[in-house]
Amino acid sequence: MTDFLVRRFVKNYEHIQWTEVRTSYGMLSSSVGIFCNILLFLVKLLVGILMHSIAVTADAFNNLSDAASSVISFVGVRMAGKPADKEHPFGHGRVEYIAAFIVSFFVIQVGFTFFKSSVGKIMQPEEISFELAPFLILALSVLVKVWMGAFNRKLGKRIDSKVMLAVAADSMGDVATTSVTIASILVYRILGWNIDAYAGIIVSLLVVWAGIGIARETLKPLIGEPIDPLLYQEITRLVESFDGIVGTHDLIVHNYGPNLSMASIHAEVPREADIEKSHEIIDQAERKVLRKLGVYLVIHTDPVEVQDQWVLGVKKQLKGVLGEIDSELDFHDFHLVQEDGQVHLVFDLVTPYDYGEQMQDQLRLQVMEAMQDKDSRYQCVITMDKSFVGESS
Repeated sequence: MTDFLVRRFVKNYEHIQWTEVRTSYGMLSSSVGIFCNILLFLVKLLVGILMHSIAVTADAFNNLSDAASSVISFVGVRMAGKPADKEHPFGHGRVEYIAAFIVSFFVIQVGFTFFKSSVGKIMQPEEISFELAPFLILALSVLVKVWMGAFNRKLGKRIDSKVMLAVAADSMGDVATTSVTIASILVYRILGWNIDAYAGIIVSLLVVWAGIGIARETLKPLIGEPIDPLLYQEITRLVESFDGIVGTHDLIVHNYGPNLSMASIHAEVPREADIEKSHEIIDQAERKVLRKLGVYLVIHTDPVEVQDQWVLGVKKQLKGVLGEIDSELDFHDFHLVQEDGQVHLVFDLVTPYDYGEQMQDQLRLQVMEAMQDKDSRYQCVITMDKSFVGESS
C-alpha cells in the first residue's frame, strides 16, 4: 500500500534528494494522517459515548490532536521546501524540525488533559457498557494505527524526515494506548472490574511520554547534533582519496535541514607541496563531496611533515604515550619548534567529553612528564580539543 501511494501521488519519487520530491513525500504523509486520524476520532468518539468510557474518549481526542499535528506537519513541510531567499540564505529546512517540535506539545497537552479527566473518574466512577460492534471497531483502529506507524516510518527513513519519524512514533504510542483501553474493556466484560479510569491514567501517561520523546528527538538538530559516524567516514574517505592529502581532522557539520548541510574540515598536506597544486586538489575535493553527498564543504589546509624521520619518530613516541594513558585519546596539528636547546612539541590533544577541566589539567601534566621521560628537551605546548563525531549505533 505504501509503495502504491508513493507511486501514485509522488512524481519522480526516486529522486529523494530533490526538494520538490521531498515536499511531495511530506504532503502525502500529512494528507494520509489527516484523513485517517479524523476518521478514527469520529469513530472512537461515537464508541466512547455509546460505552460511557473515558479511556475511549481520551483515545478519540488523542486522534484529533494527531489530525491537528498532521495539519502542522503539512504546513511545516511546505514551508521547509521553500527556496533560500535574502532573509534566509540557508533555506527553510529547519522549519520541519520546528513543526515536529510543535507536534510534540499537542501530544503532551492532550495527555495532561485526559490525566485530569481520568483522576475525576476515579473520584466519581461511571459504569461501562459493552457492545461487540463498537469494541471490534476499536480493535480495528489499532490495525489502522499500526499501518500508519509503518507508513510514516518507511517514508521518514526514506527521506530522513524528523517530522515523519515523530508521527510514526506517535502512531505506535497510539497503538499502545488503544491496546490498554481494549484491555480495560475486556477486564470489565470478563471480571466485572471497572478499571476504566485507571486505564485512562495509563493512556494519558503514555501519550505524555510519547510527546516528550518527540520533543527530545526534534530538539537535537535544532540545538546541534554530533556528526553521524557514517557521514564522518564518508566525508573523510572522499577527501583523503585525493593524492596530496595525507590525513584529515576537525570535521564539523552544520545542519540547516534534511537537504542542506555545510561542513568544514582540516586537510593535512605535505609541507613541501606546491601551494597552488594543493589548492587545486582542495577545490576538487570540495566539489566531489558536494556532488556525492550534497554537503557544502570548506577545507582548511594544514601543512605536515611527511619526510623528516626524526619528526615522524617523535610523533610515534607521542602516539604511544597517549595509547598507554587512554586508547580514546588522539592528537593532530603536530609540529616541532627547536629553540634554545629545547624541542617544543606543539599539538592539539583530542579528549572524550567525560574529561572535565580537572581531568584535562591532570592529563596535560601526565603527557608532559611522559614525553620528558623520552627526552628531557621536550616541552609540550598542548591545546585541548573535542571530537564532533557521534557514537556508532
